[in-house]
Amino acid sequence: MSRGDVGVGPAGSSGSSGSFTATVSAITDAFGDPTRRRVYLLVREQPDPTLGLTAGQVADHIGVHPNVARHHLDKLAAGGYVEVSTARVAGASTAGRPSKRYRPPAADRDGRGADVPVHADDLVLALLGRALDQLPPDTASALAEEVGAEYGRAMASALTGDALTAGQRSLRSAMQAVASALTAHGFAAHTERHNNRLRIINEHCPFGDVATDHPVICAVDRGMVRGMLDQLCTSGDVDVAMEASKAFGDTMCATSV
Repeated sequence: MSRGDVGVGPAGSSGSSGSFTATVSAITDAFGDPTRRRVYLLVREQPDPTLGLTAGQVADHIGVHPNVARHHLDKLAAGGYVEVSTARVAGASTAGRPSKRYRPPAADRDGRGADVPVHADDLVLALLGRALDQLPPDTASALAEEVGAEYGRAMASALTGDALTAGQRSLRSAMQAVASALTAHGFAAHTERHNNRLRIINEHCPFGDVATDHPVICAVDRGMVRGMLDQLCTSGDVDVAMEASKAFGDTMCATSV
């Protein structure tokens, strides 16, 4: 399948499976709160991820009460999005119990990428990839993209009320909000301008080897970007295209707008 075969398909009315709805609900519960997303990103981007941050440090940085920070951190830990350590830090007081410290999962710290937000079961993903491979390329691509667009619209709806995304005024600011949301969902994304077009670069794909084995799943990523921009961008319809994909041997995944 060529990269062009994973093109933008017509918007369809695909039904939502129970597992898809459950996944969106779990993601919304974990990351729908703007403060929780800020907490997650702070833990993920801390200078020394092996050391971790205390709830007090997170509270000071974000400007909330330590109990609020602890609540969000414990929710993220319960979902497996951050790890909790109680090891005593060198140089800290030996009096009392050591503070809980929150850090990215081990896979994220050693460069293999975090096993985060897009938590779909590997067997279900593999089955999806094989099922899509049985369809004509255009049909499979359109279906995969529309599933991604529905997912993206759900993600954008969960961002309502976030100061970062409320009342977007431009494509650029909407793209930055999309990149932040994708990063919080395991894509490690950022925006840049290339050849007079804005694009989103994904340094990590949470679909992993399944996307490599079944590249049509890359259309899901593009659909997620389209779905979020449909909700967030005030400039009307946008043209979303895949420029590069690790599944096709590129060094990164890039979606241009």
